[in-house]
Amino acid sequence: MSVRPGSIARRIAAGALTLALAGGLVGCELLQDAGTGVLSDEAAVDAIAAAPPGSALATVGQVEVKGRAPRTGYERDLFGDGWGDPDRNGCDARNDILARDLTGETFRPGSNDCVVLTGTLADPYSGRTIDFRRGQDTSDDVQIDHVVAVSDAWQKGAQQWDAGTRVAFYNDPLNLLAVDGGLNMQKGDGDAATWLPPATGYRCAYVARQVAVKVEYGLWMTRAERNAVATVLSTCPEEPLPDGVTAPAPEPAPPTEVAYADCAAVRAAGAAPIHRGDPGWRDTFDGDGDGVGCES
Repeated sequence: MSVRPGSIARRIAAGALTLALAGGLVGCELLQDAGTGVLSDEAAVDAIAAAPPGSALATVGQVEVKGRAPRTGYERDLFGDGWGDPDRNGCDARNDILARDLTGETFRPGSNDCVVLTGTLADPYSGRTIDFRRGQDTSDDVQIDHVVAVSDAWQKGAQQWDAGTRVAFYNDPLNLLAVDGGLNMQKGDGDAATWLPPATGYRCAYVARQVAVKVEYGLWMTRAERNAVATVLSTCPEEPLPDGVTAPAPEPAPPTEVAYADCAAVRAAGAAPIHRGDPGWRDTFDGDGDGVGCES
């Protein structure tokens, strides 16, 4: 969601996040800052390093960490002209997400089961049940949240995207959830450092989805955001990435340069006989010029 809450709402949301994190992690061995309840830089890095491979927490380590770019130039229209139809099923992304996330949904006659008229939402953000009814005064009771807010994406990498990538991001079901409209407005363009769902039982899944989106699109996190995400996921270290998203393979370690002072060192390392082209090869090892060194 890109709508910015007012300054008072933002302070309330940030305060609620601080209290919630502090309350949820009392006694945690990784807790470093008793004032905020958020892991320190060092503790966050340690938690990520110790996480099960492929988990959402481990995947946080593959998200680049750097400062937020200016919001300069941001316009929602840069991400397309409203909702698109990425799967080309004849329904826009908003109706697709309503149909996915609501139960007991009904559709407008003649819309080929596309335009959702009514349904029931088990809201993940509040834990409440919300009845959805399409209408001028009721549609906003249930809104579609961009889990990684559009403005947040703009400030963390999307400025460099082409138009097609921005439209794909805006309509990607991985980044969309039907949620309580009021909480969506409260969240605004906040990241995990400034807003988390009030329903504490959903926070692991929520930040895991943010991690998945950021990895999929190459978006970065601020340090405060990384630490907040690690704080949540340290309470559920085996939380997977959502929707079958798999963590990218880590970058291979650069090859270690091998050097041997003489044939004694080659033999001591168990590398004898050594062949031309092997790591650590030196022409001085090959006394007879046959391409094999330290033979005896």
